[in-house]
Amino acid sequence: MTEPALDPGARRAILEACDSLRAEAEQVLMRLVRCPSTLGNEHSALSEMGRQYEALGLKPFAVPTDVAALEGHPGFSPPLIPYAGRDNIVAVHRPRQATGRSLVLQGHVDVVPEGAEDEWTTPPYEPVIRGGRMYGRGAGDMKAGIVSYLTAFRAMKLAGLQPAAEVQMQSVIEEECTGNGALACMVAMPKADAVIIPEPGPGLPALYSAEVGVVWAWVTVTGRPAHVRDKQAGVNAVEAAMAVWRRFEEYEREMNDGSRIHPSFRGVNHPVNVNLGTFEGGEWNSSVPTRAKLGLRVGVMMGNTAAKVRADIERIVDQARGDGAMKGAKVKLEFQGFMADPCVFDMQAPIVRMAATSYADLTGHELRHYPATGLTDGRFFQLYQGTPVACFGPDAQDIHGIDESVGMDSMHDITRTIAVTMAGWCGVEKL
Repeated sequence: MTEPALDPGARRAILEACDSLRAEAEQVLMRLVRCPSTLGNEHSALSEMGRQYEALGLKPFAVPTDVAALEGHPGFSPPLIPYAGRDNIVAVHRPRQATGRSLVLQGHVDVVPEGAEDEWTTPPYEPVIRGGRMYGRGAGDMKAGIVSYLTAFRAMKLAGLQPAAEVQMQSVIEEECTGNGALACMVAMPKADAVIIPEPGPGLPALYSAEVGVVWAWVTVTGRPAHVRDKQAGVNAVEAAMAVWRRFEEYEREMNDGSRIHPSFRGVNHPVNVNLGTFEGGEWNSSVPTRAKLGLRVGVMMGNTAAKVRADIERIVDQARGDGAMKGAKVKLEFQGFMADPCVFDMQAPIVRMAATSYADLTGHELRHYPATGLTDGRFFQLYQGTPVACFGPDAQDIHGIDESVGMDSMHDITRTIAVTMAGWCGVEKL
């Protein structure tokens, strides 16, 4: 099937408008990065997104994340905190006459914690541009992508045009821990013909071709405290917890055996990662510690499922109870956060091919296919709706790390790509 060509005059006008909005887009990104939208603190970023939608002439509205309505869905993950006061924000453009194909532009406003702030060159929520890159927590993951889709839509209007199809814009929470915000919006909104999610690439612009699943688990070990002079009479919860962790290190090695790796990840070194992400334990240096808690993130390869990996985790923890270090300790296993299946995206879908062609035409470079060892919200649309997803974004670096940044030239390239792709996919009509 040959896609209808975008009128050259309209294309030129849209691209010129994108170029004229570049400085404004950088200011919008700065405003978003100044919002410290970690888990439970997303309100400032959501409010800013509402203002941005209004500036586009759209009417934003809230989409709540209703656990009772979602918990029976196969894509649901058990939440970490309540959802009151943290509604997703959505806006919808409707044309005068729908002649094109509908589209979702989606992005998550939540960011991961900044870590050791004193290690940052500049404060994480005080964005600054150095050497053509903007630094700040969330600048790359993924507020630059959100600004790209906002600017792309604004550019169409500046060019005197608008999409000739419905365009949903979704600002969601919890991409970094459950994805339930995206799930809530997908369930609440009409099914579109395609989705664009401008998630960052792996240090360079890329199209997500596949992504692993993820399970979050929490292991709490309770020992028996004692004064250090009677150390042998106690049960050291920290040592016992580390004995559990060593079993997960062995599991990680097993899961990365070549025979278990899906063809989508051939050539990717160590695609299944098991991470000891958080650790709490002990009370006093001169006391045998009473309790320790491990926070684990376990990757899920294609051919496996989140449910099967959950069963693996239960088995590993149960087997650990027999370790010598665990003698006399009590172990509790909980699942909160991601319970996410892996996903392979359709790289031949028309929206994907259109985005890739647009990027190549505009930049002279290809969007590299990227099998991701992390995950995105794109899985919901692909796995549970059968809606094709083009997941691509700018060249973010050090996401989840210190001095996270995104390239301004790259963000501009993605803006131009989304604008041309949206115009080609949806068609255009004059304002």
